[in-house]
Amino acid sequence: MRSRPNPLQWLRYAFGGSLPERLHDWVRHDLTDADWRWRGVFRVCVQIAAPVIAVFFLPGPLNIRVMTAALIVLGALFVGAAYGDELRDRRLRQHGLPPAPRPRD
Repeated sequence: MRSRPNPLQWLRYAFGGSLPERLHDWVRHDLTDADWRWRGVFRVCVQIAAPVIAVFFLPGPLNIRVMTAALIVLGALFVGAAYGDELRDRRLRQHGLPPAPRPRD
């Protein structure tokens, strides 16, 4: 892995954008290394940061805003975990890379 995306490229990648071909080795590593699930969880956290912060600026009781933020966080993390393999394969295909091999049962 020779090069890494700069912060703006990584942010675009975190929100579903594709990276230039010269970074495809980094994408393969990011999506197939042993701790790829943790990086996926981190990307989900980056994606939901703005909506969660925005909830706290809405009018209303604090307990409702906290519960709304918790619902956003838990829902997004659940979807990210439940569909992690499919999301990973989609990102690999998006960059022209073969899907990751599945473990045998």
